[in-house]
Order: sequence, then C-alpha cells, then structure tokens
Amino acid sequence: MTGAGVVSRRYAGYAVVLLALINVLNYLDRSIIFVLFEPIKRELHLSDAQLGWLGSAYVMVYALAAVPFGILSDLKSRRTVIAVGVTLWSSFTALGGLSRTFGQLFFCRSMVGVGEASYTPAAQSLIADYFPGRGRALALGIFWGGLALGGVLGIWVGGELEGLYGWRAAFLAVGIPGFILAMVAGQLRDPARVRTHFPILEQLHRLELGAWRVVKALWVVWVFTLLGALGAYVANRVEGSADLDVAVFSGFAGLGVAVQLALAAPRALRYRHERRAHHPRVVELQRAASLVLRTPTLAWLFAGGALITFSMNGLVAWSPSYLQRELGLTPAVVGRTIGLWGLLAGVLGTVFGGRLGDALAERWASGRVIAGSAGFLLGAPLALWLLQIENLDLFIPVFFSTLFFFTWYHGPMTAAIFDVVPPQVGASVIGTYVFFTHIAGDAIAYPLVGTLSDRFGLRTAMLVLPAAAFLGGGIVLFAIRTVATDHARAQQAAVPASPAS
Repeated sequence: MTGAGVVSRRYAGYAVVLLALINVLNYLDRSIIFVLFEPIKRELHLSDAQLGWLGSAYVMVYALAAVPFGILSDLKSRRTVIAVGVTLWSSFTALGGLSRTFGQLFFCRSMVGVGEASYTPAAQSLIADYFPGRGRALALGIFWGGLALGGVLGIWVGGELEGLYGWRAAFLAVGIPGFILAMVAGQLRDPARVRTHFPILEQLHRLELGAWRVVKALWVVWVFTLLGALGAYVANRVEGSADLDVAVFSGFAGLGVAVQLALAAPRALRYRHERRAHHPRVVELQRAASLVLRTPTLAWLFAGGALITFSMNGLVAWSPSYLQRELGLTPAVVGRTIGLWGLLAGVLGTVFGGRLGDALAERWASGRVIAGSAGFLLGAPLALWLLQIENLDLFIPVFFSTLFFFTWYHGPMTAAIFDVVPPQVGASVIGTYVFFTHIAGDAIAYPLVGTLSDRFGLRTAMLVLPAAAFLGGGIVLFAIRTVATDHARAQQAAVPASPAS
C-alpha cells in the first residue's frame, strides 16, 4: 500500500487527460440518443413527448444518484467509484441497442444515468486535489471539454453508425470502450488518500455493494417503483396516454429515490459515527456541510446553473431533430455538420472559458463568475437567431458561434464552486449541484420541448431555450457580490485532507 501524497505536475496532467477522455465517453454515451431520435421514433412509433421522456429518464436518475455518489466519493475511494460507475453505464448503453419497446429503452437509459452519476463528482474532486490553486479552472475546463467533445461526437458517430448499420448497432458500438477505460481509471493515484490495489471484488466489498444488501437497503425505491408501475397502468387504462403513464411512473420512481436518500443519509452518518467514535473525518464533514448551507454564492450558481443546463442541453438534444425536420437533412449529414463544427467550437469554448476564468480571477475575486456568465449573455441572442435560419450555409457559422459562447462556463463555474466550499466536501457539493441543475434543468427541458413540439411545432417549442440561457447568465452575475466573502470563509474552514478509510 502506498500512502497518499502530492503527485507531480506531469502525472496530474496525465490524470486530467484520462479523466477528460472518460468524460468524452460519458457525454458521447448520453448524447448519442439525440441524433437517433428520428429513427427510434419511426421504429417504436413514439411521440415527441416520449422522445423527451427518454432524455429525462437518464437525467432524472443521473441527478438523483449524483448526491449519494458525491457523498460516497468524499467518504470512500474515488477511484473505485469512478471505475464501477464507468462499467455500469457502458453496459446499459450497449443494452439499449437490444431494446424492443419504449419501456425497455426507457429502463436502459435510466440505468446509464446511475452509472454516469458516479463519475462527475468523484472525477472533479480528484482534479481539484491535483490542482489545488493555480490552473484549477483550466484543468476543470479541459475536463469539461469532454462535454462539448463527447456531446458532438455522440451526434457525429451516432449519425454515421445509424446510416451504416442502424440505431441499434450505434448503441452497441459506443458502449464497448468504457470497459477498458474503467480498468485504467482504477489505477489512478489519489493525491489526498491512501492508495490500495484494485481487485474488483475487494472494491465492491469496500463500497458495501453486496447484491442482497443493495436489494434490502433500497426497499423504499422498490415500493415506490411498484406504486409507479400501478399508477402508470391505471393512467394508461383511463387516459390511454403513453406520455401520461411514463410521467406517473417517473414521478413515483424519482420520489422513491429522494425518500430513500432522505432516510439513508442520517443513518449512514450515525453508523459511521458510532463505528469510528469521534473520527476527525466525520467531524470535518459535519462542520463543512454546515458552512456550505450558509454560502449565498452557491444559491446564485445553482439557480443560474439550472437555467443554463436547461438551455444548453435542450439545444443539444433537439438540434439534430430540428435539422432533419426543418432543413431536410439525413442523420449522417446532421452528425457530420454538428460533429465537425460543434467539436471545434466546444473545445475552443471550454479551453478559452477556463483561461478567461483564471485570468479574470487574478484581477478580481469574482473573475470566474463573470467568465461563466458572459458566455450565455453573449450566446443567447445567437441561439435565438439560430432558430430562425433555414439555410445550412448560414446555420453553420451561427451554430459554431453559439456553442463557442455556451461552453465558456464549464471550467469557471465549477472552479467557482470549489473556491467557496471547503475541500473535504467538494465532491458532495458538486454532486448536489449536478442533482439540482439537472432536475430543475434538462430533466424539464427535454419533455417540455417535446410536448410543445407536438402542439406547436419544433421550431416554436425550441424558442424557450435561448430565453432560459439569457436569464440563467443574468442570475449567475448576482454571485459577484458574495463570492469574495464566501471564498475567504471557505479558506478559513479548510483543513488538511485525511486518508480515506
């Protein structure tokens, strides 16, 4: 066993590249479904609202699971959480290609959300420890480059694979690389915690994830899921609406997860407190959590982030269908168009935004907040213009510019969150941020745009997206008044990291 310690700058760079690569796969697997909406709709005979629910199936579960995985990453091995999660989401991405009904595909996409929820909080917490000061926003910006890169690659690769082999083969193909990356991630050095070997059965035991124990522990989820299935059956018999029965089932399932978390969190903390008496790690977490609840900067970043997520992910989700319906393009052409220009714009935007955030932070305490907000205030009018265009030659440069501005925020806003919270609860706060912004953001955007599209047409429905982007960017600006005070208070509360058990 090798003790925890400071890693070299070179190794930290390697780790960021690896975690960014996994994040590319993360967003590739989650975004590939959007370019496949039209062939899936034709084969499974779905409405636009149902397509929206397929997007939300993933998002709701992902958001709900991000909170416990964030806490787990603070208490347990972050390498283990990452490796197990990557394996899980890759498996269900591939299984999505075998789905024969809407319900089967809905379940597979939900389980993809469980796996991917484990990754984001743990990976960002590791990066924050690799870069405790200078360069943190840039490193997180590179990590979040995976969102833009993976998002557009999912559409690009999905469009090409669908054109050659069909939408089922596309799901199967993109699930395979995750198994290799999971094994590599399991060997990462943790700069703040004790390193152990990574036999998978031992790590599952350390995470207390025995199969029967999981089944018993999640009894609340099973009860609510059964109630949701019963409610969905009744809704379908009474109303005859597939949209309504999915909504009922999703609502009950989500409520079950929320209740399960509410019951499990205090019980878990009591168990650890009794088991380790007055272990310093528990005391640290309790004190840090108390501080977080009194941090106004987080309120502005959470509220603005939800609207930003609503607009950004809603635009990515429905743009392929928009191009196919309004401009008459095939999935393969859509994939190439969005893939090539979206890839370039997204990579440039995330790196530029990260550098801008670090540069402004050297001048003003609120520099990262300003950088995160500015991209959406500049990009929202372009997004509005984008939805009026019917010429592909004009669509491409406006799309490029919109995505360039929209991807500024990833590094600066994430770095701003880490700046105002104690490091010992960083993963937990990021997990909570992911939960809130997705539940209040794209989980609503996907089915809302789909439902509006069924009634008014897709072009009209998508107009809500640039409006949300502008409002979200404006709300984030309110954090300018509070970020300096909250940053100073977080620094005072920071304590040296202790080894994980």
